[in-house]
Amino acid sequence: MTAEGLVTRASRGGPAETLRRLEASIASRGMTVFARIDHAEGAKSAGLALLPTEVVIFGSPTAGTPLTAISQTIGIDLPLKMLVWQDAEGRTFVSYNDPAWLVRRHALAEGAGAIAQKMQSALAAIASEAAGGD
Repeated sequence: MTAEGLVTRASRGGPAETLRRLEASIASRGMTVFARIDHAEGAKSAGLALLPTEVVIFGSPTAGTPLTAISQTIGIDLPLKMLVWQDAEGRTFVSYNDPAWLVRRHALAEGAGAIAQKMQSALAAIASEAAGGD
């Protein structure tokens, strides 16, 4: 089952390799990685087990600020995030929110569509590189 607004792509590598490629792709575009949240490590520290599940939070003020200026509520969804996760069969995936869905979610004006399209292209390319290409 696919969640509305979520884009998921299978990776050709494991979680560590996918994360390495993800961060390299982000950096190659001049974006900043603001944080990494390792849910599996957090679960482990609580005595719980969780398959590899890590969020990378990243972005660029030049891309996100125009959307936030239109509607500050989109700040709940920005900066951008990508989730690298592994399922029970050992397959690794990259997931992220579709910027067009974010524009609809926050009922942004039509002018936001062009910004969202640029973000969609960038995120699709980053996810492709992180997943090991087509």
